[in-house]
Amino acid sequence: MMRTLSQTFRSVKRPIPNPKSSKSSSPTKSEFKINAKPKSDSWCVYLILSTNLPIKTYVGVTTNFPRRLRQHNGELKGGAKASRAGRPWVCACIVCGFTDRSEACVFESKWKALTRRLPRKNQNGEPSKQSKDPSRPLLQHRQAALNRVKTSLDCTNLEINWHLDPL
Repeated sequence: MMRTLSQTFRSVKRPIPNPKSSKSSSPTKSEFKINAKPKSDSWCVYLILSTNLPIKTYVGVTTNFPRRLRQHNGELKGGAKASRAGRPWVCACIVCGFTDRSEACVFESKWKALTRRLPRKNQNGEPSKQSKDPSRPLLQHRQAALNRVKTSLDCTNLEINWHLDPL
């Protein structure tokens, strides 16, 4: 009994037949699967805020924010390990309009990096102290970093929606 190379070595692919020599004009099974694939939603970068002390923020990337928030809150499997301690989480800001995952990840990475680099100061230029609302300094710090991201990247096609007021 002879076996073909593709049966013995799974990494070896069978040659694709020439579509011009095909007698049928209908699409093949593999062509149909590719064409029937639904379009994915646009990519977005989000900022969520924990509602338990100590108050934390988390920045991430997704195409389906409602599902992703449910994952962070433990309602669905797949939430990030870093977000387990702050449950439950609420949406603070969503940035939409990225053309692909790569563009969204660059934006997310830049936002996180600038957040780490910026000094934590309050409105008077002094180091921030605990106020009545402990989330306010965190949101202001993230907003300042986001404003710096907007000056360093082309954000003309992006829509930035704040759901919690950082001011």
